[in-house]
Amino acid sequence: MFRGFILGVVVALLIGVVAGYFVITSGVIPANADAQPGSFELWAAGASLEATLKKEAPTTANPVAATEANFVEGLKLYAQNCVYCHGGSDGTASSLAKGEYPAPPQLAKDGVEDDPEGWSYWKLKHGIRLSGMPAWTDTLNDNQIWTLALFLKNMDKLPPAVDKDWKALKTPQ
Repeated sequence: MFRGFILGVVVALLIGVVAGYFVITSGVIPANADAQPGSFELWAAGASLEATLKKEAPTTANPVAATEANFVEGLKLYAQNCVYCHGGSDGTASSLAKGEYPAPPQLAKDGVEDDPEGWSYWKLKHGIRLSGMPAWTDTLNDNQIWTLALFLKNMDKLPPAVDKDWKALKTPQ
């Protein structure tokens, strides 16, 4: 009796693996960037990213002080490296961002101000696999990455002079 149960479990697992292989290799799951993702795909990607961030993102305080000079530097780094995918203060997507899959968040309206700064730091430093979000670790140093994380955390409550410059930054087309 127990032997039959174990054999049934093994057969069910093998059928599941073979069926999964067939689904993946037959083209049933769309790979095109202009298709809507399925609910399982959305759930799996989100759950995996959140679990990774909880496990690996720094929980220490941002070593970059919240000064006007650092906000200015953060805005400058954003304008140089982020605006084309994540948009300017107008919240519109560039022609590149419109074609990306998954679509990058337009940070003026889909901001990350409520995320821990360590999460933004980790995403900037390491990128997000299969999303178009590159790892900036070879382009920006840790101080620059923390400065960008500081700007992103505070982009809805910047000092007046920096906020004026942020509001002037429009999405390139």
